[in-house]
Formats: sequence, C-alpha cells, structure tokens
Amino acid sequence: MSRAIRRICFLTGNRADYGHLYWVMREVYDDPSVHFQLVVTGAHLCSAWGYTVRAIEEDGFRIDARVEMQLSGDSGIATAKSIGLGIIGLADAFDRLAPDLLVLLGDRYEILAAAQAAMTLKIPIGHIHGGEVTTGAIDELIRHAVTKMSHLHFVAAAPYGHRILQLGENPSTVFNFGAPGLDHLKRSLIDERELVLSALNIPKHLKIFVVSYHPTTLASKAPADSAKELVNALKQFDGIMIVFTSVNSDPGNASVRGVINKFASEHRCSVRIFDSLGQARYLGLLKIADVIIGNSSSGLIEAPALNLPSVNIGERQSGRIRAASVIDCGDDQLSIVNAITRALSPGFRSQIPVENSQYGLGDASSKIGHVLKSFPLSNLLVKNFFTYQIY
Repeated sequence: MSRAIRRICFLTGNRADYGHLYWVMREVYDDPSVHFQLVVTGAHLCSAWGYTVRAIEEDGFRIDARVEMQLSGDSGIATAKSIGLGIIGLADAFDRLAPDLLVLLGDRYEILAAAQAAMTLKIPIGHIHGGEVTTGAIDELIRHAVTKMSHLHFVAAAPYGHRILQLGENPSTVFNFGAPGLDHLKRSLIDERELVLSALNIPKHLKIFVVSYHPTTLASKAPADSAKELVNALKQFDGIMIVFTSVNSDPGNASVRGVINKFASEHRCSVRIFDSLGQARYLGLLKIADVIIGNSSSGLIEAPALNLPSVNIGERQSGRIRAASVIDCGDDQLSIVNAITRALSPGFRSQIPVENSQYGLGDASSKIGHVLKSFPLSNLLVKNFFTYQIY
C-alpha cells in the first residue's frame, strides 16, 4: 500500500513572518510529493496594515483558510481577545484541513493562538526562529511557550539551539540552518537602486534612513513617549529621506503610529511611510540605505547580511545576537542622535567585516524544507524532557 501524501500546513499572520517563510513555503509548494496547505490570519486580513494577503495571492500561493482574529483596539485586552478569537477560528480551520504537520515562524501572538489550537488537535508543529531572546517584549514569553508546544525546531544560530536544549527538547529535533529570510538575498530578484528610488520617490542626492519602529510591549515608558524621542532625534539631521515601514499590531501601536504620522505630515518632503514594501523592494531599499533605525529584528538579521549599519533602540531586541554593524542605544533623543551619527561615520562602516551575518549564509530554506518533508512524524507527539548537559 502506498504511503499517504504528507499534508504540511503553513500559517502566516503578517508581512514580516511571510517574508521569512516565503522560500520555505516554496520548497513545499513546488514539490508534488507532498501536499501544501496555507492558513492566513492576523494583520494580513486588515486594511489598516495594508491587507497584505493580496501579496500572498500575487505570489501564486493557494490559500486554504482565512481566519479573522484581529480586533481593532491596540490595548492588552484587545490583543488577549484576538488570541481567543484566533484559537476558535484556527481550531476550525485545522480540524477541516487535518494537516500532518503545522509550520509556524517566530513569536507573535497569532502564532501562540495557532500553537494552542494545534496542540489540542494533536497536530505536530515545526517551529522556526525559536530559542531567541528579546527581553523587552512579550514575544519573549510567547516564543518559549511555542517551543514547548512544538516538535521540530529550526533555529537561526547555535546559541539559540542550545537554549532550546535547555528547555528540555530532544536534540535530534533541533536543527541550526540559519535564518530562512536571508535566502531572498540569493534566490529573489531584489529591486535595483534606480527602481527603488523611482518607486519610492526618493531624490538621488539624499541620504536614506530606513526606520522600522514598534511598541516595546514590556517597557515601563509609554510607547508614544519613546516614539517622540525617535522623531525628535530624526529632526536633527539634514539632507536625508526618511522611509518608515508601518508599525506592527502590538499593543500601543496606535499611539506610535500617531506620533509618526504627525511627524510625516510636518515633513512631507523628506518622509515616506509604507504599510508594506514587499520583500524584493524592502531588501532593495536596505541595499541602498545609509542606516536602518528602530527596534525591529530586521536591523539584526537582514541589515547585517547587507553590511548596512543598524541603530537598535531600547530593549525590544535585548538578548539577540548582534553583528559588528549593530549599534545599541537608549530610547532618548541624545542617545539616538549619537548612535546615528556614529553609524554614518565613514570609519564605522569601514570596520564592518565582509562576512557580517550572524544568522547563516542564505541557504536555510531548502534544508528546512527537506526536514519538513522527510522527518518521521509517528512518534513526535509524546515528548520526553531531555536534560541538557552544560560542559
């Protein structure tokens, strides 16, 4: 009797995790020996965040389920209720699709909802980007919780794999292949300089600041206050074009968005805001930018792979591995100004190593895809706690 085709289901909740998942999804979607499934939820389905489900459709992926879960409020209670709605909707979707394996990436609250639904339905989970530390955000707690609900673990660097072993996971299920989002640098057609400048209406003679800033969900300081420090710092620089990528849907996003929108309205000639640029254009922008500023993981993963200086503000990414191109600073105006000034100095950029990435070489997706398609699933659900030996 022939073996049933393995059903591998991917879930994506926002533009960021989709960018990282894209080439892993391709590895499964293009392979007729397995059955690809896709569930779309979260900010993808919201007009306030660019209704980015359209980008998924334009890429040619078939969507098997759309699960609405995103409430309009940006408070903690709205997020908690969104998780609850997500569990209900995703439970129905997973029950109907009956996947043999669910693939999740990262640490967003949409991922937590999916993991909880899959856990109770006895669906094994393959988790990408586990073991990382970001002590300034609730993502930290979600990430480790999802690790304990997962069965295959794909980490982006060796220290993250060690942390997953500390959580008692089976060493045979932990794989260090690097960050799959970096595969775009080798496999995607990244927009060239002239196309980026034209599409974003950026004059050729200006320096380019890319700003990707989100609420720090565990900080005592109000998100809007930190955002004001950032925009006040940006006002200290002349002859620049500032390109903001949209704020994510974390609690506090509305107040941060309000500060940025006000700043943009007062500086229309030198500020651009985009809900979603798409991976090819975003990476094309990073290739020609002078610095990336904010508190997004992109400043620690993608930017270093392009040797672009990063100014990492505050505690949101505290604990993640840093490349030599990353400058950490406080979330006050003076610290941000000093960090940007240092990032722009010729001496700093000249000291960035050619091999600067701490998250692999851009060849993770095929390796992850191979494990997803071939790893035995029959004994994954019952997990023993393995004691990690520190030598």
